[in-house]
Amino acid sequence: MQDFPKPASPLFPPLKRADGALTPEERAHARAARMRGLRPRAVAARIGEIAPGTARFADQWPTGRDVEVLPAVQPALAEIGVRYLFSEDAPTLLPFAWQLFVARELLVHPSRWEWPRWIPTPARRFRTRQQVAFTNALRPIVRRRSSGRLGDDVLGHMLRPSPRYGLLPEEAVLDTLPGITVATFETPSRAAGWILLHLARYPRAAGRVAAEASSLPTDPAETTSADLDSLQYTQALVREVLRLHPPSWLLTRCATRQTRLADYTIDAGSTVLVCPYTAHRDARQHPEPDRFRPERWLDDSGSPAKPGVFLAFGTGPHGCEGAALAMAMLTLLTAQTARRYHLSEPPGPEPSYQVTTFEGLATAGLRLRATVRG
Repeated sequence: MQDFPKPASPLFPPLKRADGALTPEERAHARAARMRGLRPRAVAARIGEIAPGTARFADQWPTGRDVEVLPAVQPALAEIGVRYLFSEDAPTLLPFAWQLFVARELLVHPSRWEWPRWIPTPARRFRTRQQVAFTNALRPIVRRRSSGRLGDDVLGHMLRPSPRYGLLPEEAVLDTLPGITVATFETPSRAAGWILLHLARYPRAAGRVAAEASSLPTDPAETTSADLDSLQYTQALVREVLRLHPPSWLLTRCATRQTRLADYTIDAGSTVLVCPYTAHRDARQHPEPDRFRPERWLDDSGSPAKPGVFLAFGTGPHGCEGAALAMAMLTLLTAQTARRYHLSEPPGPEPSYQVTTFEGLATAGLRLRATVRG
């Protein structure tokens, strides 16, 4: 996988600055700094900060009427994700992060025309304005923290000097945070739509999740990594939904040198597309691949640690930075929702499944009804 790094995202390119673009060393330093706050051990230490937001989402779900799922899930996960990144500064940055998300949605909206990246379309100009606004709101926070208490969140980790790279330049911090900020809740929101749909369609599985979730602390802030680890079936259900409906159905990689892949020669500079949607339906890896069967992830044979078996977050050194955070958010949201409610689909046509050119697969228009569990 070292031969196939992930290309830079075109959604939030670095803003123009006097000293030029980030160097490869600065990009590597920024990623390493972010990962200090996103690796599984760091996420496990902050489960008590993640759980209350998932409980609030469940508590606030209106009962007895049909609710469109994605507009309900997105702000809830945005609050959780932004708070994980910025802690006490999250309330200041959340409105700007939400506008970044709106800008991204405009950019990935299907269009009849494919414009070259250098053309300043209205959507791209809006994206740049929101990116500038987010950066301007973040800059004084970075400077205040740099001269005082750094904090233990992701931003705090990025402001600490690295033994290998030293101190990350301020502009590198500001340039690399818009993308990861949106990613903490945008992709999990798409995944949550599919998960909640499966809770509605498979009531026996939902009941098993609810029974498992009954052992969670009454006060969500007291939830620990041990509580999360105890939700074995819930985690299996989340993985199974992500296998069947990976929210990023297409992964893009670039070959850094000429490489042999199976029986093919991949030239340096070539773009390689990997489709988790079809790979997850390979019967050689997943028996009965079209069947929803969370139990497969409870067997050793279905371990997501096996290379190439589970691609919902990519794999290898260029996999998703926020995989551990996303799994924690989705597992707790699933458990808290099933613990409180039976979900059902209203009668009518199937919800539309929106596929965008930027790798997204979302349950657009999905509506569900919640009734309180007895």
